[in-house]
Amino acid sequence: MSHRYALLVAPSSNRVYAGEAPRLTEAELAAFGEAVLGARLRDPAQVRFGGVTYVGFSTDEPLSARDIAYLSNVSSAYALFGVEDGELLRPLALTPLARFDDDLITIPKYAGKTNEQFTRLLLNVTVLGSALAGEMLDRRLVVLDPLCGRGTTLNQALMYGYDAIGVEVDGSHVDAYSAFLRTWLRRKRLKHSVELHPVRQEHKRVARRLVATVAPTKEAHRAGDTQHVTVLHADTVQSRRLLRSGSCDVVVTDTPYGIAHRARTVDLLEDAVPVWAELLRRGGALGLSFNTHAVRRDEVAALLAGAGLTVVETSDFSHWVDQGITRDLVVARR
Repeated sequence: MSHRYALLVAPSSNRVYAGEAPRLTEAELAAFGEAVLGARLRDPAQVRFGGVTYVGFSTDEPLSARDIAYLSNVSSAYALFGVEDGELLRPLALTPLARFDDDLITIPKYAGKTNEQFTRLLLNVTVLGSALAGEMLDRRLVVLDPLCGRGTTLNQALMYGYDAIGVEVDGSHVDAYSAFLRTWLRRKRLKHSVELHPVRQEHKRVARRLVATVAPTKEAHRAGDTQHVTVLHADTVQSRRLLRSGSCDVVVTDTPYGIAHRARTVDLLEDAVPVWAELLRRGGALGLSFNTHAVRRDEVAALLAGAGLTVVETSDFSHWVDQGITRDLVVARR
């Protein structure tokens, strides 16, 4: 017997991304189905009920409570329904990983910020591509964004209850993230500590390190249930000097998009991908998003393979962002 479901896609503040979200959700649902769901998920596709577009899918058996818990974290999930008697929608309670208020992610606004829904999608499919996919709800994963900018990926990792590490060469971005995080934590009256200090090696300053320890409640803090955010003001190619080999469960990053700097983007990936791969634990996964006008998908896949990784995500996540930018992603496992 087939069981039908319909997922209502959350609205996006970005009009272009909102238009692409249902199709991207189809691919993301397929990734969840292949990696973690107990019920076999089939035929994700856009459907309409009452003039509203949903992403529908079917399963061979009813979704379990754990299946629903996984699907609660689909990047665009707004509501989930069981479909009965053709067009009757029965709401199913979603239980997303949400350790902090979502304004941790939505408040920061700045030029070049990656859409929050896509950041979550990229993190999701990277975790799903790792050997730790089945533990995404239970384990405190370590997420590295080696081109972290002002910390959107780091904040999403915090929301999920993970520890986060970022590397950023632009000191102004590190300072802006530090200021935001301090202000946000104080405003929320959360127990925390935030320190920014130099890193010295052989009597020379080689980087700055921001270290934050946070907890969602006073009770969690007293119990030692804290999360850690580390941001290194350094060149990402030098990350191995500052972080231990095999110290991260997933590496997730948004590469530069400018088509005018294609050679620079390719050079960066050639130099950095082997470093990022070395920082992954065995079974960990590396997820890269990129502008297909700046670097081709087969080039990215070849660089990942050259670093000893195996490409595991082959779904079509490509989508138009802006003039000169068509974004895609590749996930590979160590």
